[in-house]
Amino acid sequence: IDKAIKIIKETKGVEIDPDKIPLDDEKVYTTVSNGDLTGIFQLETSTGMRQVARDMKPSNLEDLSALIALYRPGPLDSGMIDKFIDCKNGKTKITYQTPLLEPILKDTYGQIVYQEQVMQIAQQLGGYSLGQADLLRRAMGKKKPEEMEKQREIFVSGCAKNGVSKEIANDLFDMMVQFAEYCFNKSHSQAYAMLTYQTAYLKTH
Repeated sequence: IDKAIKIIKETKGVEIDPDKIPLDDEKVYTTVSNGDLTGIFQLETSTGMRQVARDMKPSNLEDLSALIALYRPGPLDSGMIDKFIDCKNGKTKITYQTPLLEPILKDTYGQIVYQEQVMQIAQQLGGYSLGQADLLRRAMGKKKPEEMEKQREIFVSGCAKNGVSKEIANDLFDMMVQFAEYCFNKSHSQAYAMLTYQTAYLKTH
């Protein structure tokens, strides 16, 4: 990025601050959505990524972050990425088992994509502290049966206090266990997405 900016200044006489470019440039997202990914950070990895970018059609920074988080063996093999794409593009209706999930999952079209979302569900629905939620996330990744049953009871009990039925709480817990294995760290993919966008912006313009 630094090298590109220096070349642009030398050849075009234009000064660009990559931290001050607009983050809603439609042409930039069109470049990515067309699968024109050569030279774009984190996305120029394979023909598979080009196809996923074309299918997803990212339209904001959140979408770029999710694309980076989901393009890995776990989400690809489990069909998570296809479900995300279908929900984003309106082929599948976005639903929430309880309205309490909407603020947590709205940006990812009703899908759990990030570790932070697993922790937020535990905290806001199950009554966990943030520290306890992080321990739960780690335990889910290791999948120790005894620990999981103990945590399930705590989660279901906490959900009941927030008006969430036992059935929904159990379904949610199962979903969290399934996703915890593949979930990416949002703070990591969001930082990558910013660099992805900046390189895509320079390529596009």
